[in-house]
Amino acid sequence: MNKLTWKITSSNKNKVDRFGITIDQVILPNGDEKTFSYLDFAKGVCILPITKEHEVVCLQQYRHAINSWQWELPAGMIDQVGNDPLEVAKRELEEETGYVAEHWLELGSFYPSPGSTTEEIFLFAAAGLTSTQQTLENSETLELHTLTMEELKDLIIKGDFKHGAGLAAILRYKFMTD
Repeated sequence: MNKLTWKITSSNKNKVDRFGITIDQVILPNGDEKTFSYLDFAKGVCILPITKEHEVVCLQQYRHAINSWQWELPAGMIDQVGNDPLEVAKRELEEETGYVAEHWLELGSFYPSPGSTTEEIFLFAAAGLTSTQQTLENSETLELHTLTMEELKDLIIKGDFKHGAGLAAILRYKFMTD
C-alpha cells in the first residue's frame, strides 16, 4: 500500500478555552483540495487502580458535556508539554481517589478519536494502594466506588461503563496479564 500524505497549503490555529482548533487547507493524494479541521487537545492519562483485594477503584463522575453521571476510571490531562505521563498519573490517582500506589504497570497509549482530535492517552495499572488525602478540583463532582472485576465486567456488558479511556485501560490490562 502506498502511504501518500496530505499536503497542507495553509493552516489556521485558534484557541477556545482549553481547546485548540486547527483548520487546514489540504491537497489530498489524488489532487483534490479539502478543508480539514480538528481539535488540538492535550495528552492525558488514565489509571486502572487495583486494591489488595483485587477490586477496582472506580468513579461516578458528573460530565457536563453530556449532562450525565458516568462510570469512569481516574484520569486527567497532561497540562504541560514534556510532563512525564507516569508522574501525572500518580498525581491524578491521589487527587481523584485519595490513594497512592506502590506498583505501576505501563499499558501503552492510544488515540481515542484520531479523525477529529490530536489527543493521546497514556494508560496505567496501579496496585499496592494506600489511602491518603483526596484533593478534588472545584469542577470535579464525583463519588468513589470499589468494584469487583465481575461487577465492573457487568457494568461494561450492560453498557453502563462508557468511559473510553477506562475501557482501553481495562482491555490492555486484561490482554497483558492473561
